[in-house]
Amino acid sequence: MAKKKFYVTAAIPYVNAPPHIGHALEFVQTNTIARYHKLLGEDVLSLSGGDENALKNVQAAEKAGEPVKEFVDKNTELFRQLAIKLNAEFDVWQKGSDTKLHFLSSQKLWQLCQKDIYEKDYEGLYCVGCETFYTPDELDENGECFEHPGKKLDKVSEKNYFFALSKYQEKLTEIYENGKIEICPEHRKNEVLAFIKQGLQDISISRSNERAKNWGVPVPNDTSQRLYVWFDALNIYQSGIGFGWDDKTYQKWWPADLHVIGKGIIRFHAVYWPAFLLSAGLELPKAIFVHDYFTVNGQKMSKTVGNVIDPVKLIDKYGADPLRYYFLAKFNPFADGDFSEGKFVETYNADLANGLGNLVARVAKLCETSGFEFKETAPSLDKKVQSHLDEFRFDKALKIIWHQISDLDKTINDDEPWSIQGPSLYAILKRYVKEIRSIAYNLRPFLPQTAQKIEKQFQGPKIELGKPLFPRL
Repeated sequence: MAKKKFYVTAAIPYVNAPPHIGHALEFVQTNTIARYHKLLGEDVLSLSGGDENALKNVQAAEKAGEPVKEFVDKNTELFRQLAIKLNAEFDVWQKGSDTKLHFLSSQKLWQLCQKDIYEKDYEGLYCVGCETFYTPDELDENGECFEHPGKKLDKVSEKNYFFALSKYQEKLTEIYENGKIEICPEHRKNEVLAFIKQGLQDISISRSNERAKNWGVPVPNDTSQRLYVWFDALNIYQSGIGFGWDDKTYQKWWPADLHVIGKGIIRFHAVYWPAFLLSAGLELPKAIFVHDYFTVNGQKMSKTVGNVIDPVKLIDKYGADPLRYYFLAKFNPFADGDFSEGKFVETYNADLANGLGNLVARVAKLCETSGFEFKETAPSLDKKVQSHLDEFRFDKALKIIWHQISDLDKTINDDEPWSIQGPSLYAILKRYVKEIRSIAYNLRPFLPQTAQKIEKQFQGPKIELGKPLFPRL
């Protein structure tokens, strides 16, 4: 029987600057979901890539005095390498500047939406940070974008192609009210419905060559215009799996089972994207998981403030799994969380060095000293861990596993196995080892390297004390 497929995507990051800690969080969340579905025996594909055709990339390249292509290639590779360093490598990494596959795919999407595309003169306020036009009532009291406070919007006047988004207001309302696309958490679904019901306006989906600096996907049959970033960037979810160039692969994986995104881009994924797909007669994604952000010392991360944290430096200093643990265990994904290296170090010592690492060493030492031998058994995924993962509550799932760790620690203290010998000791150690193997198995989606090390150490028949999993900091 064919395996059930599961296709998950992380948002496609802008590559106008190197990655920050927020990108690392989303890569880890997406990878944990992908690993979980592999444990369930599903055929899993994960995708991300580089959103390379944005105006902000062009401006950043100009500021750096570098050709745009070289600039985006260099930065996109930093994002790809970050995923690899986090043990969160994607199966597909699709670049927006891929002139062969991605351009072909995005032009096909445009052609399929042709009946809803028209040309008109337009004047509006454009946020380069969001790569979108805003009406004055969508801005804060200073006339600035809520996502990018402190940055003035550009007043843009030009002839563009528009997409008839307003036409899909009723259909989109029905889709979310009937749960055809699920949005987690529920309050984000309500936010999307409120946005749709206040009235959808048609949106600009192209830019003049002049404003785009001749960068991006050319509009089919109009050499004077380029596709506007969201129309082509969202299509990376399709172009990376064969849309427009490999129908067999596309048919296997589409629709996406889950899009993982940050709260700031929900409008584009939950309103624009389904409308484009409806217009093109293509299947809709099944679900969207919307996470909140990291702040640093209570402030939004910003190059202007100078509080952007480089995740690569943290991985090089502490390792990938400790960082993965901190991201997943110590933050509710549905609320902003404050990142602090000091709190990370405290967590590392308390939960990883003194908690998991110490427990594994204790049991391994007891087995080694007593000459205990163990025949491997097959552990299974804890049902409570599973139910929390189904709701993207990584923090609650890890809490279950850490209860198991502290319970086993307490049991060892109560049993005092160092004062027991013979068959009674073997029975106790067998129970401990079975528990350790269960902990390792349940850790697989969260801390893949650590789970692998523990499973190797405790695969039997002999079990020996190895190097500390997490040396104290």
